[in-house]
Amino acid sequence: MIFKIPVIETERLILRPLSVEDAENVFKWAGDERVARYMIYPRHENIEITKSWLNSLNALENEYTWGFVRRSDELLIGSGGVRYRIDEKVWSFGYNLRFDCWGHGYATESAKRMIEYVYSEHNAREFVCEHAVENTASGRVIEKCGLVFEGYSEYSKFDGSRTFRCKKYRMKLA
Repeated sequence: MIFKIPVIETERLILRPLSVEDAENVFKWAGDERVARYMIYPRHENIEITKSWLNSLNALENEYTWGFVRRSDELLIGSGGVRYRIDEKVWSFGYNLRFDCWGHGYATESAKRMIEYVYSEHNAREFVCEHAVENTASGRVIEKCGLVFEGYSEYSKFDGSRTFRCKKYRMKLA
């Protein structure tokens, strides 16, 4: 199922659909090796790759993807989403932010809101998330969202260029 992406809000952010018009701002983090280092996607080498990714969002099934716009200055500072993993019958989430926006609580704020959204709209009760062992900041975000560590695993970048040992987390809601 292809989901219609609504605009949802937090205290400091507006989460909205992304479009190809966002390419320059998205490229600021998708093309930054510091941001892409542990992401499943390889670093975007040029803005055409970013445009192609943005154009592909309309066809994603069982997934919501939002751009994170900071209310204070209307700057698009990151993106993230939640996806229903049909085979596992759980929801997963992820996020990435411009490097200069790290450490300000935006990832936690946006992730909590995305979880709340699918909880209310889809009766979502089980969530999983992973992060590279070395990416301890992401681990803190996941834990602040209420997920509990359940073990180790691994994941690879889409292009197979790198495989990471990762920590897996889970949350079951009543």
